[in-house]
Amino acid sequence: MRWIGTAGWAIRREHKALFPGEGPHLARYAARLNAVEINSSFYRPHRPSTYARWRDETPDAFRFSVKMPRAITHEARLTDAGAALGELLAQCGALREKLGCILIQLPRCLAFGPGDFFERLRDQYRGPAALEPRHGSWFAPEADEMLKRHRIARVAADPAIGPFAPGGYTGFEYWRLHGSPRIYYGEYDDVFLRALSARIGADAWTIFDNTALGHATRNALALKRRAGLPTSRDPRPAPAATSRAARRPAR
Repeated sequence: MRWIGTAGWAIRREHKALFPGEGPHLARYAARLNAVEINSSFYRPHRPSTYARWRDETPDAFRFSVKMPRAITHEARLTDAGAALGELLAQCGALREKLGCILIQLPRCLAFGPGDFFERLRDQYRGPAALEPRHGSWFAPEADEMLKRHRIARVAADPAIGPFAPGGYTGFEYWRLHGSPRIYYGEYDDVFLRALSARIGADAWTIFDNTALGHATRNALALKRRAGLPTSRDPRPAPAATSRAARRPAR
């Protein structure tokens, strides 16, 4: 399946017509796109009841990618993280079958090296996981072999610090588009989207993070049209509005 969405689900005023209907932003978003990346989990924990509400606001085929907290990736730097991993999984596990992926974004200064983080992760979580490294050492063959061993896909990110191509585990792909030429602000043109559509595999996540000026929404919808994905019409709106914090298009 091709999962296409944005980082966060805020609907800007100029895009309201693209997401018609009533109810929470998430329900309206999920009627047009089949996936979303929860970035707010990077900054703060969410209660299981919050994840359960998001699950209930979306169609059966919708999927969430949950960004791992910075307390694990940036503060603990992937060490002594067993308890924190357990807390995250206890929270986002309320998504049940709609938990489509765990995204692990590393700080720019964190180089590849020895450690048991991915073993500890796999002790607690067997589902899809993707790593976005931002240090060149993670593109070395030995890093790639380690990721394959633990079934961790390496993100194909733009702007790229290494090859703009998926790596690591080949069971699925994760593409993360931050904007070009200006990160978070740049819009991808039709030439780029046409080429991207031809490259992404049959089982792939594609998340647009160029949210600062709202380009992510247009780019995701344009790529979806190119991929020929159907549009859900089962948004399952809940009476409570989605929180502003949860909709924040965090990095």
